[in-house]
Amino acid sequence: MTVKMAQRRIHLIGICGTGMGSLAGLLVEAGHDVRGSDESVYPPISTMLERQGIRLMSGYRAANLDWGPELIVVGNIATRTNPEAEEAVRKSLPYLSFPQAVEEFFLRDRHSVVIAGTHGKTTTSAIMAWVLREAGRDPSWLVGGVLRGQELSFHLGKGEHFVIEGDEYESAYFDKGSKFLHYRPRTALLTSVEFDHAEMFKDLEAVKQAFAAFLALLPEDGTLVYCADDSLVRSLSQACRARRVDYGVKEKAIWVGRTRKATPQGILFDVFRGNERFASYSSPLTGNHNLQNILAVTAAGFHLGLQPEEIGKGLASFPGVRRRQEIRGVERGVTVVDDFAHHPTAVRGTIAALAEQFAGNRLWAVFEPRTNTTRRAIFQSEYAEAFDQADEVIVAAVDHPERAPQGDRFSAEGLVDDLKHRGLSARYVPDVGAIVDTVARESRDGDVVLIMSNGSFGGIHQRLLDALGANGRA
Repeated sequence: MTVKMAQRRIHLIGICGTGMGSLAGLLVEAGHDVRGSDESVYPPISTMLERQGIRLMSGYRAANLDWGPELIVVGNIATRTNPEAEEAVRKSLPYLSFPQAVEEFFLRDRHSVVIAGTHGKTTTSAIMAWVLREAGRDPSWLVGGVLRGQELSFHLGKGEHFVIEGDEYESAYFDKGSKFLHYRPRTALLTSVEFDHAEMFKDLEAVKQAFAAFLALLPEDGTLVYCADDSLVRSLSQACRARRVDYGVKEKAIWVGRTRKATPQGILFDVFRGNERFASYSSPLTGNHNLQNILAVTAAGFHLGLQPEEIGKGLASFPGVRRRQEIRGVERGVTVVDDFAHHPTAVRGTIAALAEQFAGNRLWAVFEPRTNTTRRAIFQSEYAEAFDQADEVIVAAVDHPERAPQGDRFSAEGLVDDLKHRGLSARYVPDVGAIVDTVARESRDGDVVLIMSNGSFGGIHQRLLDALGANGRA
């Protein structure tokens, strides 16, 4: 379905998703009249949209289309029976999936820089966009997270580059292919490949096929920047016809990073290209997983024509992404950190990064199983090995366990038992209020509390900070 590029009235179903919210902002910047609806309207995306003057409607109703939209963009949260999706069909309104809309409106005439991978794509996309921005290239970008300080997850620039997070998840109920298959990659960054999204992919082989199809989109004169530390990435990259450039912190690669010093303020590190030192840089980010992300951007930036000092300027000033190792506050000497980690690899990497950043401090890891994959028992045993560097572990109740198939449901209590068998101090505390009370009562000056969830987790971050502050005044 082709969309004319004239200014239009556009309605987004599922507008508060990170990708959909970013698309809404881009469409407004391009001059379109945009409104949208969502089942749950909540910050930070809702706040970002309201600042753009976008009207938000809470709940899905056929009447939400009475304002006369000319085009409907259907987020992948919507099913065929969504009242607004049904109303769009009844009214014969044209509709697109989110990635189809991005492609039609923004990618046809730009150099698309697509960041894909099971892990790290949000942070890597944000760094890539920021480095190009600080180098004066004025890129457009669409990232699945809100940049701190900027409070935006998108920008419509005048430069040739469009940086976009390439998600492997399905596009819409009528567009079952992965989102990144619509993004016309000319430069691609591939960070990692693991099994995830169990409700969409049957097995690891299906995941590999999706990423292989993405890499096949790269033209011969394009560039693939890929992580040599990941064996599946190395294997998949071999069939890519574009120029291949690898990076790593463990395996031998063209681009290699070595951390020289880690502090609560970030890391100092060296980057080598071939056998020669390319530059020494600093970053407010910590952990090997973030060093990998930085290396990907450094290599891609070089091949996009940036000078070493231009890359370094962006890396040093990068503000970070909300919900990625984000320090939400410090009360009574206790630092509360928010992170999106949910896959066992991400949980392990985030805990390791915080253990390095706050070496010598007691580290709490509070985990809510919330995604479609974490509700299932697929990674039950893998999670048991992901918390080893935490000093205290609290596992919350599984969010909506009924959404996982009977007989294939994750057991939070089972995880706690496994952690105890590994010698860790762990407990199952199902209620958010009880978690807040426990941590506020037992934490001490210097502790770091890492809260991991891909949702709001009952507002636990502010509730904990409030409880810590109240205890300090008592």
